[in-house]
Amino acid sequence: METLINRIWYGRHWSRWLLWPLSWLFALISGLRRLAFRLGIKQQQLLPVPVILVGNITVGGSGKTPVVIYLIELLRRQGYRPGVISRGYGSEQTTARMVTADSTPADVGDEPCMIVNRTGVPMAVGSDRIATGLLLLQSAVVDVIISDDGLQHYRLGRALELLVLDAKRGLGNGMLLPAGPLREGAWRLSTVDFILSNGAKQDAQGHYAMTLKSAGLRAVSSLNPNSVPTTAEPVTAIAGIGNPQRFFETLQAEGFNLAQTKVFADHHPYNVQDFAMFSSQQPLLMTEKDAVKCRAFAGDNNWWYLAVDAVFSAEFESQLLARVRTVMTNRHE
Repeated sequence: METLINRIWYGRHWSRWLLWPLSWLFALISGLRRLAFRLGIKQQQLLPVPVILVGNITVGGSGKTPVVIYLIELLRRQGYRPGVISRGYGSEQTTARMVTADSTPADVGDEPCMIVNRTGVPMAVGSDRIATGLLLLQSAVVDVIISDDGLQHYRLGRALELLVLDAKRGLGNGMLLPAGPLREGAWRLSTVDFILSNGAKQDAQGHYAMTLKSAGLRAVSSLNPNSVPTTAEPVTAIAGIGNPQRFFETLQAEGFNLAQTKVFADHHPYNVQDFAMFSSQQPLLMTEKDAVKCRAFAGDNNWWYLAVDAVFSAEFESQLLARVRTVMTNRHE
């Protein structure tokens, strides 16, 4: 099914036209919702501190989480005290709650676990982003909030919008769901503050190039007694993310010999049986997002995850910080 969807969304498969009427219905419903906010029928709500929103208009992985981590570290270096809110997709709860070092993916979602484990940032998750943001502000000292996703969540007021695109996939066939991968039309690109193109070689035409730099392999479990795999030995690679092929290509670019690959669904809830098919002798590599869901049962297995960092041009960083300073100054006026 996933292969067929990719052929429809990112190829020229004829069946996209069968879904086209449903895309028009989707466009009508989402358009009426936006109109309700413009007319004041629905009210947008501002949180007490500025919100920087990181989102996309396509379904599937575009690289938002590395951008969120990049923003946390950048803002901290400038003396700000960022916090993060998220829907907590994949968790078993919807009420607003704080993420802690002891939180599990089942409680708060895999990406929030990964963000907090990596950065220690104050973070809250919940389906109501306003309630989630207020809980975060009640629970931690925060002067700017980063919203992980929520570009189409218009009830949440935002000071800046950063839209992340996959440079290779782009907007696919350019159609709205379900005939295409778009949550909103291409027009949305002209309304955001910054467009970040994940995988682009250089800044161009208003898009800022984003690359993912390897931060090296790290053991999934502290009990792993094996030495770090080298590019000389064959490895198995798995991925349960929105765009698994990007991860496999990253490993190959690092020089790894992928003897076997396995794709799991995005946000897949791993269990030990999922790994029964793999050799216990061969190193198994996964994404950092996968690792947070496997750590509890990884034991002394030869399992590793590749940590990556988002990298941008000095020009982007300078322009972003200038906008952030303006937002923060206006907040105090």
